[in-house]
Amino acid sequence: MRIVGTRRDGGSVEVAALSADGAQVTLIAPLEEFWAAAAGHLSREPAGETLPAEGVELVPPVLPGARVVCIGLNYLRHVAEGSFRDQDIPAYPTLFARWTASLTVGGAEVPVPADEDGLDWEGEVVAYVGRTLVDATPDEALAAVVGYSTFNDLTSRRAQKLTSQWILGKNGDRSGPLGPMVPAGEVGDLRDGLRVQTRVNGETVQDGRTDEMVYTVGDTLSLISRTFTLRPGDLLATGTPSGVGYARTPPWLLQPGDVVEVEVERLGVLRNPVVGNDLRLKEA
Repeated sequence: MRIVGTRRDGGSVEVAALSADGAQVTLIAPLEEFWAAAAGHLSREPAGETLPAEGVELVPPVLPGARVVCIGLNYLRHVAEGSFRDQDIPAYPTLFARWTASLTVGGAEVPVPADEDGLDWEGEVVAYVGRTLVDATPDEALAAVVGYSTFNDLTSRRAQKLTSQWILGKNGDRSGPLGPMVPAGEVGDLRDGLRVQTRVNGETVQDGRTDEMVYTVGDTLSLISRTFTLRPGDLLATGTPSGVGYARTPPWLLQPGDVVEVEVERLGVLRNPVVGNDLRLKEA
């Protein structure tokens, strides 16, 4: 099952199952109703109205108030290729936040901000929390994950490095494309190793496996839950393998006209074209 958000005629978001060929969506529930009982909805076949996918707008199946927590530097070879390579691996993960307004879907055009030389790719997996977590153990936290998506944490590197905090560079317009959510039971444990690949114009630039993660999904959600309550619909972006563009010699960043794809085993392919800043100006 592949779960997406849909919107008809500018109305409210409904959660739906996308058909295998991507041609149809079968409605499951309104967005808030879905996240109030996500595991239950995912345990049964969708029984709502079936519509042509081309007749609805696909959007992330994400609550407006959801927290999007991201892990930085979570693959050893990625740490080794960047500016933190001479530092010891910390006991706790580097965490930063995205706003839901930065999220989009596969196929959406992603603009390069005005002051950037390009965008950097970061192919990842996102985990979705399905129930409330407070002071959870790692096993409890992992059991609360109801699904996973392919994700591209497209980064404005100049903005990211202007300050010690990463939030500015990680929240460009449409810079967080999400693929459809796949139920956790169909994905399995990331510690078993799912292949994560990123391609730019067909050329593979990242190729890693999720069992290379330093900080696991269960451990990280458990850590977070000891400070603030995680709610159904919150997201955890799990970090990217080595092969990012800024660490190359010379640096290689996405330019208008490029197409970037992230493919994760069992989750599918996420494809987005990169465009110029004029898109942002037109939409402002």
